[in-house]
Amino acid sequence: MINVIKRVAIGIAVLLGVCAFYTGYRELFLATGWTWPFEVDDITLPSLPSIVGALFDPVQEDGELLISLLFKAALFTAKEAFVGFVIGTIFGFALGAVIARFQMLERGLMPYVVGSQTIPILAIAPIVVVGLGSLSIAGWTPTDWLRVSVISAYLTFFPVTVNTVRGLESADPRAIELMRSYASGEWAIFLKLRLPASLPYLFGAFRIAATACVIGAIIGELPSSIQGGLGGAIINFNQYYVLNPQNLWATNLMAAALGISFFLVIVIAEKLLVHRPPETLA
Repeated sequence: MINVIKRVAIGIAVLLGVCAFYTGYRELFLATGWTWPFEVDDITLPSLPSIVGALFDPVQEDGELLISLLFKAALFTAKEAFVGFVIGTIFGFALGAVIARFQMLERGLMPYVVGSQTIPILAIAPIVVVGLGSLSIAGWTPTDWLRVSVISAYLTFFPVTVNTVRGLESADPRAIELMRSYASGEWAIFLKLRLPASLPYLFGAFRIAATACVIGAIIGELPSSIQGGLGGAIINFNQYYVLNPQNLWATNLMAAALGISFFLVIVIAEKLLVHRPPETLA
């Protein structure tokens, strides 16, 4: 309990520090008139009170509050990100388990796994969204948001694949030999030894994938013209940035909060399931 309080206190202290730095940087440049590396004003760097205040202003006259609009958009994007996280995790774990089981595949497949992440996601997103839109399976066509989830899965599977291989290979060789001496099969060794040993590595990948899947969902919404998510809100508010820059900054804060929420869920699950650090497993 004490450790939890310390972590929360540190997190709050860091957040306050970032806010203080932002405000101090803004006020210093406004007071001195410095223009390098860019001119600071209410458009380039809106004040924090104006950004927070914009959340409680209606988007249109007598319309919905911005915070309500962004919350609904965040839930929509969260659905896409969660489905993408699940798909990417399942695919990444399965691929990593196959590579770890058959060592010869590591040299053959891993370069392609790594190479897949060198392609810009902005180049992949329209190909996936448009390509899957023309796909029909027994009369069923993937919905727009499901196609966006594939983009999230694309960013999720890489860290999961790499850490699955590392985790499954981290099991103590002496323990493996001991289980084999008791006539344990490869499946039993996998479930009772390799999989538990890989949990710290897997959750390390999940922490990375938790934020990556949110980024993938937001980027995937751009070429699909989905207006219900945070990606659509970013496009809309970007068009009127000069008039209301606070709206776009507030949207960015909501996107960051969504990514942090996903990350915290993984951290809590890790605390409940993993009780040993990776270095004690080697």
